[in-house]
Parts: sequence; C-alpha cells; structure tokens
Amino acid sequence: QVQLVESGGGLVQAGGSLRLSCAASGRTFSSYAMGWFRQAPGKAREFVAAISWSGSSTYYADSVKGRFTISRDNAKNTMYLQLNSLKPEDTAVYYCAARWRIYSDNGDVYPYWGQGTQVTVSS
Repeated sequence: QVQLVESGGGLVQAGGSLRLSCAASGRTFSSYAMGWFRQAPGKAREFVAAISWSGSSTYYADSVKGRFTISRDNAKNTMYLQLNSLKPEDTAVYYCAARWRIYSDNGDVYPYWGQGTQVTVSS
C-alpha cells in the first residue's frame, strides 16, 4: 500500500517555473515506478512523465519534453516534477501515481494516486 501527497502547485505567469513534489508513505517506495498525469477542466486525463523505480529511466509526453523534468529521491520517499517554460495550456490538476516496478504512460494501470495539486499558468 502506498499513499501519495502532492504539493507545490500554484499560479505562475507564462514562461515561469514550478516544482511539484509527491511524498510517498511506506518503506517500499524504491520498488515503485512513478508517474505524473494531469487533467484540465473538461479534458481527459493526460500522461505527463514517468520514472523507473531506480530513477535511471524516464519517459515524457511530447508536449512537455524539454520543458519538464521528472526525478526522485528514494531516500526521502519523494518524487519531483520540475516545470519550466510553462504555457497556459499546461494549466491543469497534476496527479502523481505509483505502480509496482514497471512504469507506463497508461494511467489505468496505476493503482495508487494522490489527491492532485493545481497548476495555473496565466498568459
């Protein structure tokens, strides 16, 4: 069982940056692959980025590649998403998710989710 809590969202101007955190409970955090997803009002949930259990492998949606960076610190049971060069279309609730070992860009295969943190980018 993994419990996830996101933080770090907020209101930022276009071109600005934010750093999201996802704190996990449990002693087996390092065994879980992690992902970030987002959902804008009236839109379907969208994959953003994922990271392997060790942190050695990452995967990004084309829409955020080169602007966002996913990372994790297993000693702190925390995953991060650095958001740079933000655009108004990045506005959404951002969710972190966890699944055993293998990461995926399919949110349906992640059993554990946080409550989300709002990111709003003004133009």
